[in-house]
Amino acid sequence: MKIIIGKYEGTIYPEGNGYTGAIDLGTDGKGGRNRLKRKGRTKEIVKDKLRKAVSELEVGIDTSDSYTVENAVRDWLAKGTKGLSAKTINDYQSLAGSNLIPFIGAYKLKELTADNVDDWLEGRRDHLTTRTLQAIHSILRRAIRRAQARDKVVRNVAALVDTPEGRKDGRPSKAMTLDQATTVLEHARSDPFHAYVVLSLMTGVRTEEARALRWSHVVAWAPQAGEWRPVTETGFTHEKHAVYVWRSVREDGDTKTEKSRRTLEVPDDVAKALHDHHAAQARQRLQVGKAWQDNDLVFATSVGSALDAANVRRSFRRITKAAGLGTNWTPRELRHSFVSIMSDNGVTIEQIADLVGHRTTIVTQKVYRHQLKPVISTGATAMNTIFGNKKSA
Repeated sequence: MKIIIGKYEGTIYPEGNGYTGAIDLGTDGKGGRNRLKRKGRTKEIVKDKLRKAVSELEVGIDTSDSYTVENAVRDWLAKGTKGLSAKTINDYQSLAGSNLIPFIGAYKLKELTADNVDDWLEGRRDHLTTRTLQAIHSILRRAIRRAQARDKVVRNVAALVDTPEGRKDGRPSKAMTLDQATTVLEHARSDPFHAYVVLSLMTGVRTEEARALRWSHVVAWAPQAGEWRPVTETGFTHEKHAVYVWRSVREDGDTKTEKSRRTLEVPDDVAKALHDHHAAQARQRLQVGKAWQDNDLVFATSVGSALDAANVRRSFRRITKAAGLGTNWTPRELRHSFVSIMSDNGVTIEQIADLVGHRTTIVTQKVYRHQLKPVISTGATAMNTIFGNKKSA
């Protein structure tokens, strides 16, 4: 049986228990015959498959019927995650392996619909938090986008679907009141972790940014030179000090986003705490001698090596316990407390967004919606006033 589909001629003929259809596409790059074949139980099924194949061919789609969602996801995990940290890639692999591939991995990619994606996400919403749902949805969206760029599918149906809300359990982050923050600062004063707590609470830096801070990025304003200079050169004798928040402990050493790179003038209490910490670290360095690792880190272990997240959590909880707040606190909640105290004392959301390194106020509102108040008037100046008033009272 001869057929014509668009500009192509072909035939459908009996084969085995059904039919085979073949379209003549001319010659291939080596001069051989190039034919597109499809099989089916009836002639009409074969003809429909050939029409669909020709349609995909004309828009540049080149993928087999056996290419599945799982294939696309695994291709993306293997080749599309360059530049991401090993931990992030492992997290993505785990999420895909437990929450994506077992549920929709068997779908042929070109047959996946927005309804399929909707149903999959809805089916997982009672089992996963909103954040995890967003993560697995993002994996699928990126995997299909990569396949789309390689002409394996016409459109990205995952991009047409909104992520639903997930389950609500899990402890939300909380913020300290001004009274609680003052108590924590008092109990931290005699602790080796004091400078870390003061810096984090009074500037709102991320814990990953504080852990990566270098002494060369702690600077003082030199009026005669008209520029910021590292305290390792000038000491702490100047009136104004700042930190260059330009690094984090991420794989590439960069901050979370480009907007996160910022220079923050620090309050007087932070400058004093850093001064004392610098002196204590110098004494520790002399004590350990050759065992000291010179990494220029502001916050380091007893031999100068980098602190890991567990070190920081244990040290912070030691202080909150001593302050009577218990141990159910995490270092990142110092940042939440910074936002809350700023908002309570009249700092605008625009200024807070700049201080914490957010691209827009929308991000600030979304992440810190429980800490923000509708207020109206910045970092170092505000904190000097707030804690100065507290001391006076």
